[in-house]
Amino acid sequence: KVTIADLNQERLEEVRSKYDVTIYGGQDIYNEPMDIYAPCALGATINDDTIYKLRASIIAGAANNQLENEVKHGQILQDKGILYAPDFLINAGGIINVYAELENYDRQEIMRKTENIYNTTLEIFDRAKATNITTNDAALSIAKERIETRKREQGK
Repeated sequence: KVTIADLNQERLEEVRSKYDVTIYGGQDIYNEPMDIYAPCALGATINDDTIYKLRASIIAGAANNQLENEVKHGQILQDKGILYAPDFLINAGGIINVYAELENYDRQEIMRKTENIYNTTLEIFDRAKATNITTNDAALSIAKERIETRKREQGK
């Protein structure tokens, strides 16, 4: 069951007419039990006012800067056992596609590269768990390692 919320009621109705979704009609979505909370527009929706109410198992959305404070709120999510997929991980497919257009990759190559996002996600979650750090810190650490590897490969 997918429940959607937005400030634009007209847009909500348009989406509901196309897909099998429910428009959220309550007063405080953070208090609702849910499997996945997916903020896809407004940033900083996980903040001091919402984080302790949130009743989700996973946060995975495309909005930038979903956590008002990545360090503080990332740690709270980890302590609460809520799995957080950082925004730059969720949005990696878009970046891959832009790069692929610049490099003239064909669709097959683009798909191959985006399919690896799943493996990267698991790598981030595994590292966070194994080293007892937040998923955001694990993602940043893996990204930095990959950048350093590319620099070495290019002799920079």
